[in-house]
Amino acid sequence: MTQSNTVTVQILDKEYCIACPADERANLESAARYLDGKMREIRSSGKVIGADRIAVMAALNITHDLLHKQQRLDQEATSTRERVRDLLERVDHALAADPDIRQA
Repeated sequence: MTQSNTVTVQILDKEYCIACPADERANLESAARYLDGKMREIRSSGKVIGADRIAVMAALNITHDLLHKQQRLDQEATSTRERVRDLLERVDHALAADPDIRQA
């Protein structure tokens, strides 16, 4: 792999060289900054000691947030589907009740 396909990111004061397609570079750098910030938050709390433990706690927190947001999106999608279904039923009833609309 050529050097141009790797990105160096810094997470919790350590550098990591990661293979990455050019079009994903910005996303990788953004993810690394986000992870670094989360790990620094955990480290600064003083409740977790050791880079490995900090990394696991950050991964758990990020995963929890992701799953919570996904669940919320799923609930919103279900609610939207139900509203659309309700609107379609109302349109169907309106069309059935007024024969002049069906002929137009």
